Parts: sequence; structure tokens; C-alpha cells
Amino acid sequence: MRDILMDAVAIASYTRAGIDIANKHAKSRNRTAPKSDNVYLLLLVKLFRFLARRTNSNFNKVVLKRLYMSRINRPPVSLSRLVALTKNASLKTAVVVGTITDDERMEVVPKMSVAALHVSQGARARILNAGGEVLTLDQLALRAPTGSNCVLLRGQRTAREAVKHFGSGPGTPGSSTKPYVRSKGRKFERARGRRASRGYKN
Repeated sequence: MRDILMDAVAIASYTRAGIDIANKHAKSRNRTAPKSDNVYLLLLVKLFRFLARRTNSNFNKVVLKRLYMSRINRPPVSLSRLVALTKNASLKTAVVVGTITDDERMEVVPKMSVAALHVSQGARARILNAGGEVLTLDQLALRAPTGSNCVLLRGQRTAREAVKHFGSGPGTPGSSTKPYVRSKGRKFERARGRRASRGYKN
């Protein structure tokens, strides 16, 4: 009986020793600084790092995190999407940590206040002509240090052409993944998976 108890204690201590409770070897993959060496971006990081530390505002923490992101993860926002997203918040400042682009399909641009990393020439002209204003992120920090009366927006990250090719292989049952194909025609990828007479139709 004594031997059995000793074995149980030994097994328990062995299993306890095998757990890495402190996460000593778990490396965080989250960015703590941008990869870019753009001096203006680094100054913005310095500013929002200070604001995130000294103010109790989640807005500044989110803006700082987005300043660290790669360009793929900072997709552009068009004027039409900006107007649609701020329909119920027209009196607030729309903040985009990325680029605001023009949308020629939109005829009338309402008066709005926006702040962004970059605003295209056409979008800037249309916003200003409508009586709106375009702020830089450092001007926004002076006006609203805690992000009050602001609405934080971002573009669609999955809108890239490359994303259409991700997923289970094109041609497999239930897949809607876009194939890498030279052309769309009679001779290209019209066999198995594309016709019910050739195995199955997706």
C-alpha cells in the first residue's frame, strides 16, 4: 500500500513539473512596433503610445495597434463606404488608420469630418468642397485625446483578389475557391468538378 502511494505521489509531481505555467517559452507574435522606418509614422506611434499609456482610453490602444499593422491589414476605405458607415454618426469624426480613397460612382458627398493616415487627392477635394474637414491623426490627438466624439472605421480585409484563391482546392466538392487559370474559356478547367457529366459539379 505504501509503495502504491509513493508511486501516485511521484506520478503527480512528474505531471505537475511538465506544465509550463509561466509560459516561459511562448513567444508573442503580436507586433510591438511597425516594420516601416517612415519617420512620420514613427512619430505618430510615439504620440499614441504615450496616449495609450497615460489615458484610460481603449480608442488610443486600438489606434496604436493599427499603426503597427502591415499595409495588407490596413485596407483602404472608399468615400461611399465611409458615408454608409457614418450614416447614423454624421456629427462624429470618422477615424481611419489607413487610406481614404475617392469613389467616382458617388455623385453627392455630404459634409463630414474625417481623420486618416492618408487621404487621396480626389477624396480630399470632394470632402473639402462639401464643407467638411480632413484631419491628420496628430491633429485628432490634440482635439480628442481620448477619442471622444469619434467613430473608428476600417476597410474590408478580405476584399483583395488574392483572398479569393485561399481555401480548399478549387474543384473539390463544396469549394468556392477561385482557381489560378490562364483564361476563362472552352479549353480551360472544364472537366472534373466543373460539369456533372465529368464526376460531379461543384
